[in-house]
Amino acid sequence: MQFTRDLSQAQSQLFFVLNTFLQRYEPSELQPLIDEDVAEAAAALAATAETASRGLIYDHRPASLQAQSLTDALATLLTQIREQGGTVYDREAAIALRAIEQGGRDVATAGEGDRVYLDLVGRLLQETATPEPQPAPPPSGSLILP
Repeated sequence: MQFTRDLSQAQSQLFFVLNTFLQRYEPSELQPLIDEDVAEAAAALAATAETASRGLIYDHRPASLQAQSLTDALATLLTQIREQGGTVYDREAAIALRAIEQGGRDVATAGEGDRVYLDLVGRLLQETATPEPQPAPPPSGSLILP
């Protein structure tokens, strides 16, 4: 995932928190979430964070309604992280969101389908998750009857 190579440790952690959220996100409308919605939402929220880091308050809005719903959900997630004591600077959030935007646009144009980025991230998150411990197999041996 070349779009994450220049991220600091804090930005990488935020990148993975945001992508984990994207994997669990359930859109409220009947339309499924697609890469273009993810890219638009990340771009709008990143632009809002970049503007805020310069001391201005301006909400950037994506074009689609689906992307707007996702933007609101991501903004709520960032607010919850801050309220629970997490340190999320606007500049760092913007960089992590720009990486998601770039990934959504780059991977989607390289592959076929509307969910190439989301599917890729889903596979990567499954591979990095720690597997649940499996029960030990029963001991093998001969059965001795009296």
